[in-house]
Amino acid sequence: MLTVCLNKVRFFAHHGLHDEEGSLGNEFEIDLTVKMDPGISVIHHIQETINYVQLFELVSAQMKRPRKLLETLVMEIVEEIHHRFPQSMEINITITKLNPPIHNFQGQVCVNYSKAFH
Repeated sequence: MLTVCLNKVRFFAHHGLHDEEGSLGNEFEIDLTVKMDPGISVIHHIQETINYVQLFELVSAQMKRPRKLLETLVMEIVEEIHHRFPQSMEINITITKLNPPIHNFQGQVCVNYSKAFH
């Protein structure tokens, strides 16, 4: 199994239930792993793997489309990755909201989603 990762990738975006989140935005951090079986002993060409630049571009485009729920966002990202890279066998994504608008709360909140494809 081969795993391609994006770790601690930061975005400023406008996801959230509260009106102020839609207008003011927030900082997010994404960790993403995509697993595949290369089917060959050694990869020599980018077409034989999952291109992490294309993964970043895909995630970046999705982050620009505001959603009310991070749950919606992670699930849509996973489905788009699998559509773009059908060789992906398992995808795991965590989106962390770095400054959640919760009164007297210090910390971060996140949503994690994993899906295996057969």
